[in-house]
Amino acid sequence: MAALEIVHYGNPILRKKGKPIEQFNDDLKRLGKDMIETMQAAEGIGLAAQQVDLALRICVIDLREGDWEFDYRLNGGVYPLDLIMPMVLINPEVTAIPDPVTTYSEGCLSFPEIHGDIDRPDRIDVRFKDLDGHDNHLSCNGLLSRCVQHEVDHLNGVLFIDRMRKSSLLEIEQDLKQLKKATRKRLKRRPDA
Repeated sequence: MAALEIVHYGNPILRKKGKPIEQFNDDLKRLGKDMIETMQAAEGIGLAAQQVDLALRICVIDLREGDWEFDYRLNGGVYPLDLIMPMVLINPEVTAIPDPVTTYSEGCLSFPEIHGDIDRPDRIDVRFKDLDGHDNHLSCNGLLSRCVQHEVDHLNGVLFIDRMRKSSLLEIEQDLKQLKKATRKRLKRRPDA
């Protein structure tokens, strides 16, 4: 396993919609493990392929650390978090239950030290495949729901700033400009750019 580089805002890959994954093989398992290691090394709770410079439909989530409150059912059952996380979601399809909507200050590993208030449906259903290609169904609320929605947005080229309340966006406007400028400067210096 090897930690991958997390790309920052300003890198065009973050706006690319991920391609569905069709091959379930050792390379995919290695990618899933590398993404988990990268997320954990960055002390994150979720990471999408676009954040490691890949336009694919795979994301990882791990909410075992912390005192989070949420309910969930995976394939109809409730299991200890240590058995189901870290979780790898491949080709996820989210159905949001529109009521209630909650507000939470979200952050993102591709936007270091930037946070803002975002309204999202509290409860979702998500259908996805695991690393072995098996179908799964997750129903959840709270932070798990929010985390899944955030990561699936990444897979669709949507960033959390696109959903941010205007008041929060105004507060971080200068930080966003500086981050984007620094990222573009780094990209110009890359030998493969």
